[in-house]
Amino acid sequence: MTIKNKHVAQLNGLVLAGGKSSRMGQPKDRMNWSGKEQRYQAADLLKHFCKSVYISCRHDQTPGFDEAYHALPDTFLNLGPMGGILSAMRTQRDKAWLVIACDLPLLDHATVEFLVSNRDPEQLATTYESPHDQLPEPLIAIWEPESYPVLLHFLGQDITCPRKVLINSKKKTIRPKYPNALMNVNTPTDVERASALLHSLSQ
Repeated sequence: MTIKNKHVAQLNGLVLAGGKSSRMGQPKDRMNWSGKEQRYQAADLLKHFCKSVYISCRHDQTPGFDEAYHALPDTFLNLGPMGGILSAMRTQRDKAWLVIACDLPLLDHATVEFLVSNRDPEQLATTYESPHDQLPEPLIAIWEPESYPVLLHFLGQDITCPRKVLINSKKKTIRPKYPNALMNVNTPTDVERASALLHSLSQ
C-alpha cells in the first residue's frame, strides 16, 4: 500500500542495449524482429509509458545512432546491466526508471502496462517474478530514485548483479500474465524459439 500524499517520481524509460552479445554471435540490440532494430523497437514500446526514453549503450555504439532516439552511454564502465542502470540514475537522480533489456522481443504493451499499473513507489523497485526460477527480474522493472544509493552500496561490496540487489532489498514482485513475454533471447537456439512464438502470435 502506498502513502496517498507521497510524491511519486516521474517515470523515465531505459532500454539496456550495451551488452556485447558474446553468446548470440551478433549484436542483440541490432537484431530486427519486426521491421526495426530491437533497441529502437523497445524504445518505441516505452514511449507509451514514459515522457523521456533513453537507450543505454557503450560509447563505441554511438556512431550511426538514429538521431530520433536518445543514446545514453555508460559512465559506470564494465559493470554489465548494473552499469547501465547506475549511469542513467546518475543523470537524473529524481526520476524513477522503467528498465527493460533489449533481448526481450516478445515483450508487449500489455506486459509493460501491467507492470506500470502495479508500481509501488514505496518499494525500491517493482518487478516481475521470473517464470523459470521465481526470482525477481531486474531487467524488466521499475527502479525508484531511492534505489540509487542502495545500488551504490552493493557495488561497494563488489556485487554487480542487479538481481542480487533485488533479492536482498524491499521490492514488489508480481507474476506475469503472459510468461513468454519475459523470454530472454541470448543464443541462436533462443532465436529459433522466439521466432516460432512470434510467428504463432501473428497467425
